[in-house]
Amino acid sequence: MHFIAKTNVLKPAFLVAALALGACSTNPGSGPLTDDVNNKIQTENAPAYELVPLNPATVKILHTHEPKGLAGVFTDRRPPASIVFGIGDVVSVTIFEAAAGGLFIPAEAGVRPGNYVTIPDQSVDNDGFITVPYAGQIKAAGRTAVEIQRSIIEKIGNRAIEPQAVVSMSSQRTQLISVLGEVNSPARYPASAAGAKDKVLDAITRAGGIKGQGFETWVMLERGGRRATVPFENLVMAPENNVYVRPDDSIYVYREQQKFMAFGGSGQSGEFNFDAWRINLGEAVGKAGGLLDGQADPSSVYLYRREPREVAAQLGIDVSKYTSETIPVIFNVNLRDPGGFFLTTKVMMKNGDIIYVSNSRNVETAKFLNFLRVIMATGSDAVNLSNDALIFRNNIKLAP
Repeated sequence: MHFIAKTNVLKPAFLVAALALGACSTNPGSGPLTDDVNNKIQTENAPAYELVPLNPATVKILHTHEPKGLAGVFTDRRPPASIVFGIGDVVSVTIFEAAAGGLFIPAEAGVRPGNYVTIPDQSVDNDGFITVPYAGQIKAAGRTAVEIQRSIIEKIGNRAIEPQAVVSMSSQRTQLISVLGEVNSPARYPASAAGAKDKVLDAITRAGGIKGQGFETWVMLERGGRRATVPFENLVMAPENNVYVRPDDSIYVYREQQKFMAFGGSGQSGEFNFDAWRINLGEAVGKAGGLLDGQADPSSVYLYRREPREVAAQLGIDVSKYTSETIPVIFNVNLRDPGGFFLTTKVMMKNGDIIYVSNSRNVETAKFLNFLRVIMATGSDAVNLSNDALIFRNNIKLAP
């Protein structure tokens, strides 16, 4: 009887040893282990990535690189040209003569006061012309008021008495600027005349200003089929992005909180709002509750993001391996090093960044030992149950 029980003990022992070999891969966890990230352990379909340590050199590259913004896309810094007339604009023409008896001023004294005549307003026709008495058709589309005035004077100069002309835009239906979205008074208004050059912030002010907080507001400028988007506060803090608006520009204002995610050994896991125009990596780790004292590996704090090709190249990455415009990069900062905290204050977070804090190796060891403890307890229970069954069977045989 005792020999059988000992033999049965060996079976759970072999089972424990077999399961122990695969325990590391079956342990529960919140993400990859430090060695998995550092050694680029990947599944078959996972995208390739680059691992870059955060040090003063890499932080300087990231700190000095800013997104292109409006200034990077719309590079013409010159103020917009003078307003020109377009098809459909309503034009007002007034003609002055130096004395009575000319084309427009009657010779009879007292018949008409003043020395000018105002022609009824007219729209620029589909061919781009307006009609002026005694001058005929005058090209208006694509020309400024001064250019139209000169044409009128040239046409009537040899018939009128020292004529002068004043041309103005009675109603502007082209050369408009649109401001839409999360503004208090969405508007489509005429572009400013020469000398009054509006910028993006001026256009938003014309539309009553933004509805929401600056840090959650984004501004998109569309011009000539090109678009660029910046946070609203970027227009204030980086004046070069507050570019001149031009006729036919469209400005779309919308609200969208910038967010990042945190996983692993951080105090809290989940999605977090910036609640500011920009925050640094240190502030983001703090928002996520810091590092769990009994779980996190301070030397294995990772920042996941996609970097533009030009930035990746400056970081020493071989970008020729990638065909996309952005490169997957994992930045590693060692917060066991006291200087690591200074580095985190220099790295600005981007919308959609992911922070991952790997578990300490001691935590993984404790998980493994607990796994063994459960398996061994299960094996012990099986042996005890087997022995109890043998004793019960033998007692039955010995019964009279």
